[in-house]
Amino acid sequence: IVVSRGRLRRFIWILLTLSAVGLILWQCAELLMNYYSASVSVTVQFQKLTFPAITICNINPYKYSAMKDYLSDLDRETKNALETFYGFSEGKSKVRRSVGDGNGTGSEFFQQIPLLKFEDFSKTVTDLHSGQKRKIEGKVFHKDSSIVNSGDSNDIIGFQLCDANNSSECALYTFSSGVNAIQEWYRLHYMNIMAQIPLETKEKLSYSADELILTCIFDGLSCDKRHFTGFHHPLYGNCYTFNSGENETALSTSTGGSEYGLHVVLYIDEADYNPFLVTSSGAKIMVHDQNEYPFIEDIGTEIETAAATSIGMHFTQSRKLSKPYSDCTETGADIPVENLYNKSYSLQICLHSCFQKAMVESCGCAQYTQPLPAGAEYCNYKKNPNWMYCYYRLHEKFVKEQLGCQQICKDACSFKEWDLTTSIAQWPSIVSEDWMLRVLSWDQGQKNNKKLNKTDLANLMVFYKDLNERFISENPANTLVTLLSNFGGQLGLWMSCSVVCVIEIVEVFFIDSLSIVMRRRWQKAKKWWNNRKRKQGGKPCQESELERQGHENPACIDEDLPTFNTALRLPLPHQSPPPRTRTP
Repeated sequence: IVVSRGRLRRFIWILLTLSAVGLILWQCAELLMNYYSASVSVTVQFQKLTFPAITICNINPYKYSAMKDYLSDLDRETKNALETFYGFSEGKSKVRRSVGDGNGTGSEFFQQIPLLKFEDFSKTVTDLHSGQKRKIEGKVFHKDSSIVNSGDSNDIIGFQLCDANNSSECALYTFSSGVNAIQEWYRLHYMNIMAQIPLETKEKLSYSADELILTCIFDGLSCDKRHFTGFHHPLYGNCYTFNSGENETALSTSTGGSEYGLHVVLYIDEADYNPFLVTSSGAKIMVHDQNEYPFIEDIGTEIETAAATSIGMHFTQSRKLSKPYSDCTETGADIPVENLYNKSYSLQICLHSCFQKAMVESCGCAQYTQPLPAGAEYCNYKKNPNWMYCYYRLHEKFVKEQLGCQQICKDACSFKEWDLTTSIAQWPSIVSEDWMLRVLSWDQGQKNNKKLNKTDLANLMVFYKDLNERFISENPANTLVTLLSNFGGQLGLWMSCSVVCVIEIVEVFFIDSLSIVMRRRWQKAKKWWNNRKRKQGGKPCQESELERQGHENPACIDEDLPTFNTALRLPLPHQSPPPRTRTP
């Protein structure tokens, strides 16, 4: 403040000093008050948790009795294949027949995908339908595992897929189990048939909400099919979502425990299952958010019949930081993949949509188990005879991450999870089985003449174990405040520097330097202008006048008192007599 030149600078420095002193006193007072205070803050809060959406599907997608007209030819050929392969069929003794005993009649199913038996781990195969041996070419893919079964070579069966446009391009898919081979062969033909059936017809062939859901209780109150939202799943037929949140706000619960969750009894109807498509019985459920698509085929939980399945939930909400901290996406808008599911973005939605897009571009049609892109149609033999070979080759690239989907798709930055704990008990008990099955049969509309079997029923309970909501969030370790604090600590440690010191440095190196440069430019410009005026007037410039003008320049006047250095630059008086001294 003392050495500042000019009244304005003195005023600014006085203001900054007083402000700094005031802030120091205020912060010190706050610290002392917090130190001597002994208060305790206790918060008691009763909260409600939003109950998640529960999607329920029967493992058997369609009633077999209603599907027989569509699958009769495929089922007949499958039974013939079983008789040829393993020597048994309905009503006959289980005596294995040789391959050559087959009648060798033609079939479009075996022509499209011939079933083969590999001999001695070579490419010499036997067509299990015609009984003919032949050598085949093509790359071999082992679908069960990467290691070929080292046991009896007779157990290795598979099928061959060839490019319809180039018969020399073939791929061989082998299985170490005949069950897996026949199921995969059946599934490919099944998807081809279902792709040609209209959606409205498939919804009628599957289970209605009244047929699937016998009883429903939520939070101790009765519920019915109006609380469920139905949709058609390509692999599981008609599925129903409880608390989907589409027509009303999502339901919530304020109490944990099995008595306050969702309790339903499902009618499975095991007798009407497709024997070749489904080898297990029960239902499949998935717990998910209302805005999340239920990928029940990937992460669904299976519940068994004749049992009470209790599923306790713990809710966790996670939040990750986006760029530059992680490579996640907020809404998926920055991902160059069209969302085919009309739900909030997730990594699975991106991967499935990316594969379906590649399927349409490479094979000319869409894969049956995923939604249709705009302007596309599902694959079938008649319009796309090459789709199976194309699908398998494309799926191989997808699994090996050669399709580019894994590189394009990113994790979502925020997501919700429900950790499930499952327990199973026998249901109904032996002593209560009789009356419960009679009552449920009556409710089902079958009266007393036909009683339900306990293997047709599944009891499901889904509930919160407690209402503790866990949040997992990422926070940046280095913020602007941390950066300034670190800088301040280093400057204070090594240079005893503070905010006032920084302001002084700015004043000296920037403000004063700029002032000196501007003052010199002003003096040069004024000198040039005076010289020009005198040259135009024809008068020579006197040096004494220039010096006098420089001293009379207001920009050069210093309002402060002269210092030792400025005093040295003052002109000496002319003809000043020498100082007088006394001589003795």
